[in-house]
Amino acid sequence: MAFVPTDRDTEFLLPPSVQDWLPESHLARYVVDVVDALDLSELERAYAGRGSDAYHPATLLALLIYGYATGVFSSRKIERATYDSLAFRFIAGNTHPDHDTLATFRRRFGPQFQAAFVQVLKMARANQLSRFGTVSLDGTKIHANASKHKAMSYGHAQKIEAQLQAQVEELRRMGERADQTPVPDGMDVPQEIKRREQRLAAIAEAKAAIEREAQERYERERAEYEVKMAGRNAKRAAGKNPGGNKDPKEPEPGPQASDQINFTDEQSRIMPTRGQGFEQCYNAQAVVDCETMLVLATSVTQTPVDVNQVEPMIEKLQQIEATIGQPEHLLADTGYFSEANVKACLAAGIEPLVAHKREQHNQDWRERFEEPPALREDATEVETMKHRLKTRAGRARYALRKQTVEPVFGIIKSVMGFRQFLLRGREQAAQEWTLVCLAWNLKRMAALRPKSVPSW
Repeated sequence: MAFVPTDRDTEFLLPPSVQDWLPESHLARYVVDVVDALDLSELERAYAGRGSDAYHPATLLALLIYGYATGVFSSRKIERATYDSLAFRFIAGNTHPDHDTLATFRRRFGPQFQAAFVQVLKMARANQLSRFGTVSLDGTKIHANASKHKAMSYGHAQKIEAQLQAQVEELRRMGERADQTPVPDGMDVPQEIKRREQRLAAIAEAKAAIEREAQERYERERAEYEVKMAGRNAKRAAGKNPGGNKDPKEPEPGPQASDQINFTDEQSRIMPTRGQGFEQCYNAQAVVDCETMLVLATSVTQTPVDVNQVEPMIEKLQQIEATIGQPEHLLADTGYFSEANVKACLAAGIEPLVAHKREQHNQDWRERFEEPPALREDATEVETMKHRLKTRAGRARYALRKQTVEPVFGIIKSVMGFRQFLLRGREQAAQEWTLVCLAWNLKRMAALRPKSVPSW
């Protein structure tokens, strides 16, 4: 049998060209073409022009985008890939930015990733990939760069603080009586006291941080409570039923025993995760276009529940309305349902389709073809939305949710492999999530070719 010869010794007769390394349809080529078409003047102006020549921000951004799109997130691994991978070598133009340069660029220019994110959406709109008419909103828990074993609740902090203070007092008395009562061999009493005092100082800082957050939460919840009570009292004064079985509970000031902080990333939180119990996470939000599965808006929150995220995400959509236009419909699951969220969507000119309860499985086949009774004339906004969800057209539109935003999260986590933030702090995590979704958008746009040729 004849084999293809492997010749590693013959030299090139002509200098090799990086353009010959990859096929025309390769994702790396598409990333380079798109990034080169972006306006990165803001990043370019940030360089002072002193010292040795810097790598162009387009090169570093393209390396990061392609890295996140292919599951290479570490700056050290990206640096190594510029030697080992033809795709990374092509993007870097056969140069090799070191890991410190890549990591610094990612931290320094995180706020500018949003501008690049919007420009890519503008490019998608210019190429008529989608009208961005129907969008889905959902959230997913992503591990923080911290361990839940480094977290401490306010109640536990008080308990440990009391124990350490008692130990410090005991050690001080032992030191005072050291000439009468010998201490154990190898024990340095001043060092033992210092170690515990350092822990007490760290716990005091953690408690102060929890108390500050508790005060901010109380002020926010108090304002919301007063608005709700004002509305209910106004209905009572008009002789109307305010609805609900009882008034909302008045918020209590001060931290709760369960309020917690993490010593590694104090802004992350322990959250319930599907099938894994509780982990140290952030709640990453995304608005996804139902037609193309492109991510249109992103955010990262510290709360595990989603009900308070509708208005912030609508505001983000309104900020880029001139780029993508205004969505006509917003789909979301039961975690986002509230009367305030329905009104917020309508006030923004968006028709909400937010599930208000879980649908039963194995329903009778006749229900799929039935239409609900006519809606009464004095129906509220929530009742109107519930009626719309029961119609055949409403059910068909809402069914798009599961086949858009949830697959995007699944691909980002299982195919791209992004399951944990590298950066710490909510703001830095939000910037990294924008970079992840930017990489996903380019990966998706490349799959939608040949329509998606970079164009302005």
